[in-house]
Amino acid sequence: MTTKARGAIARVPGAAVEIEEFTLDDPGPRDVVVRILASGVCHTDLGIKSGTYGTSGFPFLLGHEGAGVVEEVGSAVTRVKVGDHVMLNWRAPCGECRFCLKGEHNYCASSLHAEGKMRSESGDPLNAALGIGTFCTHTLVHEVQCVTYDSSLRPEPISLIGCGVVTGVGAALYSAKVTQGSSVAVFGCGGVGDSVIQGARIAGATTIIAVDIDPRKLEWARDFGATHTVNAGEVDPVEEVKRLTNGHGVNFSFEAVGTPEVLKQALFSRDLAGTCVLIGVPGPGPRLEMELQQFFDLGGSLTVSWYGNCIPARDFPILADWYKQGKLDLDGLVTRTIRLEETESAFDAMKRGETLRSVIVF
Repeated sequence: MTTKARGAIARVPGAAVEIEEFTLDDPGPRDVVVRILASGVCHTDLGIKSGTYGTSGFPFLLGHEGAGVVEEVGSAVTRVKVGDHVMLNWRAPCGECRFCLKGEHNYCASSLHAEGKMRSESGDPLNAALGIGTFCTHTLVHEVQCVTYDSSLRPEPISLIGCGVVTGVGAALYSAKVTQGSSVAVFGCGGVGDSVIQGARIAGATTIIAVDIDPRKLEWARDFGATHTVNAGEVDPVEEVKRLTNGHGVNFSFEAVGTPEVLKQALFSRDLAGTCVLIGVPGPGPRLEMELQQFFDLGGSLTVSWYGNCIPARDFPILADWYKQGKLDLDGLVTRTIRLEETESAFDAMKRGETLRSVIVF
């Protein structure tokens, strides 16, 4: 049955989103129609909308942090059924690529997406952001992009697990493998950075240093578990991180901004043989220049974290359980809830640094 939907669509790079009606194809054999209940407004959506990651692929149906209810399933769907409450993920392991065959599903090179399309009123296909599209009343996804959750949980916080939360928590637990009693510095304390802080706290780090230039974000970071804060607009963050760690630097540092300057700060705030994790998405163009001998002398490693190295089917339920247990604060990440029509104002608030997450509620 053809589904009519309504969503926020980016047609021109840098232009305001347009709220439009669109149509979902009938679901393919393994496709699922999901009625969206809530969707987080992530910084990546701003990057897609503004053309930061490239200007091809428009028009985009924005959104990739979503929670909703399954309304229709394809003929071969076995993972979910109509009525299930689901979190959506954009890395759906195929099980057949060279990485999946080695058991490295977090590196899947051929993530599964819906066979059907979502189309504008004129019939042209819409490019769903990260293969999902959640700034809308209904979306069409592959069944492997759905992970069920307890319907008693509020969809607003649960929706954030789908990207920002698992990216940050996973970066700490899986990409860096933060250890008990260790020291951590997180550069950039938005929704992802604060999730790194929570992941480090859960892992047992005892010194967690939040670094940002926004005093409000540094206060929020303390709420999520930062033991110290550094305003990089007022002091040299590398020197201050070292001062807070007896002159040594931290065991683990995280860059959650996506700029060469901040990455260098994260790199050189480490102790000898420390680990630095790049999470922030830089987009094409930025270049990293540094003295190679200085990097070599410090030792350790620089690694990139994609989606927190998570496996959604495994990790989403864990994070939802931690939320129920009070171990993971998702409510604090929801700065405000909005209507679909307020999507553009949510992007403006994000650019002003007023929110960790605006969440669209349907």
